[in-house]
Amino acid sequence: MASARDDWRPTGSLEALRRRAEMLATVRSFFAARDVLEVETPLLAAAPVTDLHLHALSCRYRGPGADEGRRHNPEFTILEWYRPGWDHRRLMEEIDELLAVVLGTGPGERLSYAEAFLRHAGLDPHAEPEGRLRERVAALGVPSVAELGRDDLLDLLLSHLVEPRLGHCQPSFVVDYPASQAALARVRPGSPPLAERFEVFVEGLELANGYHELVDAAAQRRRFEADLEARRREGLPAVPIDERLLAALEHGLPACAGVALGLDRLLMLALGSRDIAEVVAFPIGRA
Repeated sequence: MASARDDWRPTGSLEALRRRAEMLATVRSFFAARDVLEVETPLLAAAPVTDLHLHALSCRYRGPGADEGRRHNPEFTILEWYRPGWDHRRLMEEIDELLAVVLGTGPGERLSYAEAFLRHAGLDPHAEPEGRLRERVAALGVPSVAELGRDDLLDLLLSHLVEPRLGHCQPSFVVDYPASQAALARVRPGSPPLAERFEVFVEGLELANGYHELVDAAAQRRRFEADLEARRREGLPAVPIDERLLAALEHGLPACAGVALGLDRLLMLALGSRDIAEVVAFPIGRA
């Protein structure tokens, strides 16, 4: 039986996991050769099966509705991959190559978080006084600005003023986020310290979020604990710390970079769609 400190390990062997990946690829190829269309259908459903011997898991959805969530759906298809031995900048080069294949784009521009704000919002996000940030957000018509912290204010300015202007002539890779927004990324010392994290934008649409992965278990635990304290202050529900992830980091994660890329949004860009409902079989309103 696995101990509490090693139950982060996969139960299947590496060979079994390779065989599984090969099997999935083989099944896809088998049906593709017979012109059978693969369609992803939602796991969340408004009406579960009525069979007396089958019991559905239940959840409550509180996100944007069909009329206000044209870029969002609670179920979506994501491509996530990791590259041992790489940093985030090498990974950005590979994303450039993927976008060239799917979208026909050229090399993307690299902009620091500060450069993006200076160019499109006229302010330095690291140095601007919080009171001034609050005034700029209030001017956007956002209610209850007095209750927002610095990162929330920056996120609103990013989404309203910066993001819509990114990625129109070429993909935009925004790098070097504030250390307070590092999540699972390494932080590079300096003044100010910066997160080795990037996001990718095409036609004003956020497409991917990547990190030079933090591999220090103690540092990651401190971040989790700080997040829980922030949730407590905000009156949000407590969530458990991912002890399996921390145990895996303690065991030893090699230096690597990782990224998650939204395939639904990638298809939206490829087809010129404006609504995510146009590229999925059943959005939340029809699940």
